[in-house]
Amino acid sequence: MPWRETWAMDERMRFVLAASEDEAVMSEVCAEFGISRQTGYKWLGRYRAEGALGLYERSRAPLQHGRAHPDELVEAVLSLRERHPTWGPKKLRRKLGDRSPAHARLALSTIGDWLRKEGVTAPRRRRRCPPYASPFVEADAPNAVWCADFKGWFATGDRRRCDPLTLSDAMSRYLLCCQALARPDGPHARPVFEAAFCAYGLPLAIRSDNGPPFASSGAGGLSRLSVWWIKLGIRPERIDPGKPQQNGRHERLHRTLREDAIDPPAATLAEQQARFDAFRGVYNEERPHEALDMATPASLYRASPRAYPCRLQEPEYPSEAAVRRVRSRGEIRWAGDLIFVSEALIGEPVAVEETEAGEWRVRYGDVELGFIDPSGRLRRRSRQKSRPPACGLVDAALRRPQGPQAQQQQKPS
Repeated sequence: MPWRETWAMDERMRFVLAASEDEAVMSEVCAEFGISRQTGYKWLGRYRAEGALGLYERSRAPLQHGRAHPDELVEAVLSLRERHPTWGPKKLRRKLGDRSPAHARLALSTIGDWLRKEGVTAPRRRRRCPPYASPFVEADAPNAVWCADFKGWFATGDRRRCDPLTLSDAMSRYLLCCQALARPDGPHARPVFEAAFCAYGLPLAIRSDNGPPFASSGAGGLSRLSVWWIKLGIRPERIDPGKPQQNGRHERLHRTLREDAIDPPAATLAEQQARFDAFRGVYNEERPHEALDMATPASLYRASPRAYPCRLQEPEYPSEAAVRRVRSRGEIRWAGDLIFVSEALIGEPVAVEETEAGEWRVRYGDVELGFIDPSGRLRRRSRQKSRPPACGLVDAALRRPQGPQAQQQQKPS
């Protein structure tokens, strides 16, 4: 015969029914069910007050934990989180700690529990990419490198196209500008860069991807915009194709921008720009940055001492170099032939120099454009499989044009 299985709720229900009979004696009923009279009166009282629901087990936890934080403290955290929905425990504690020492002593896990209890956080899936073999050297001063990119277009509520152009300082993470443009091209982007140069001065280098208007498929990867940077004394830097992690700090900025100011889009382009302006103020002045040891970008950024010049300067070349000015069709004349260089360099002087290997190298400033082959065409150097280890955020920006190591006899034109 199998063992009989019972459920505690069934036993309690049988007990209260037996104890509720008119001639029932509590001591006898309790002895029959193997419980004390105190327990019997407890379950009978709960049944009479709440019915069958009173027979369920109740939590024995105290109504209020002995080390519970004051409600005012919890409300302060949740209120700040409501104003900044994308801030996590670290940023919330740092910001509130500036107001009161009590907030600074809060455990991050405690703040996280409050947020989860309110249902305002969700588990985030982290995507890890393989480590980059030759990392760039970190920028060690403001304005050593600026990072530039387009966030990616989206449509506002009135179905107008919005292309946000963002420009940030690599060292301090300071968001220099976030401008909504109608098109992501050079004519629309140049005024934004010019306004930033006037407001903050010039950086040593600007890092971007390989797309227009920052770069092109032409010689040296130069575009009209990057040629303008070179004339201002700014070195264009481009990440390797398909390597957005080389500009990871700027990509991370874009994720925060999308969460705080784009999703969902504003009704009009003007309202969207107002969102960007408000986001920029909070991002620079209020939001603690984990990569900056919870400091704000504004506390670390300083304007560049290199002021925006009134006149552009053409690149200077050594006297040994043969200088040719690019014609209206993007060509230069060399040894009686017309050699196509780049339409982005129309009107600009380029240098032709003979190398130790006997090749004729063409460059604009310190940007190598290619080599003139025996057939009279400009060919590019074979692409390197990996970036040299010494190349980095600051190292590449601080380089200056170098003259030829040995003076060679120039080929006559």
